[in-house]
Amino acid sequence: MSERTIALVTGANKGIGYEIAAGLGALGWRVGVGARDEQRLAEAVAKLRAGGVDAFGVPLDVTDDASVTAAARLVETEAGGLDVLVNNAGVTGGMPQHPGDVDLATIRTAVEVNVIGVVRVTEAMLPLLRRSASPRIVNMSSGVGSLTRQSASTGEDQTGPLSVAYSPSKTMLNAVTIQYARALAGTNILINAGCPGFTATDLNGFRGVRTPQQGAAIGIRLATLPDDGPTGGYFEDAGVIPW
Repeated sequence: MSERTIALVTGANKGIGYEIAAGLGALGWRVGVGARDEQRLAEAVAKLRAGGVDAFGVPLDVTDDASVTAAARLVETEAGGLDVLVNNAGVTGGMPQHPGDVDLATIRTAVEVNVIGVVRVTEAMLPLLRRSASPRIVNMSSGVGSLTRQSASTGEDQTGPLSVAYSPSKTMLNAVTIQYARALAGTNILINAGCPGFTATDLNGFRGVRTPQQGAAIGIRLATLPDDGPTGGYFEDAGVIPW
């Protein structure tokens, strides 16, 4: 990839998304920082620029059609195109999520952001990505979306707590990733799902054991795959995750 590769990272004003943006920027890329809170967005862009990253702000609410459409226009106007899309924005949906004691609104929220939001943004950015020489799409998923792991263990070490909203939303995101990989087969667009591991962010009350920098590593790796790299895969730092 050229030194002027253009990337867009959603949910990039903090945590893993911010560190992905910082890591890609350190490669000399120009990075669009997507976030819905404009004050936090401005602060993140300023901090990235102070660190030497060629960053620009992209106001972006992944649950809003008009916001996503405007974001695509802004990326084209500001950067002239797009090479890499990192769908990082995500939510738990709220608590509790224990089967038998869950509000359906909790499930709707998780799916709206973690699945429909990814589809909404991807659809809007695909016309720009198709014009790129080496386009990449990274969907930040989670190991808790693995049906193999969920069905093989009752412990929380790999599967997390019981969750009838967040975990299934990541399972669905994995399925969506496969569908796009099938649809884009034969093109130069590589799309993969990545798990950052149990990372300390506000999404989990900072209970994670990995730093945001460590959590960002898989996203950066998948964003920088060579042209003969994998597509339609599900990865963590240690390698392939079973579906």
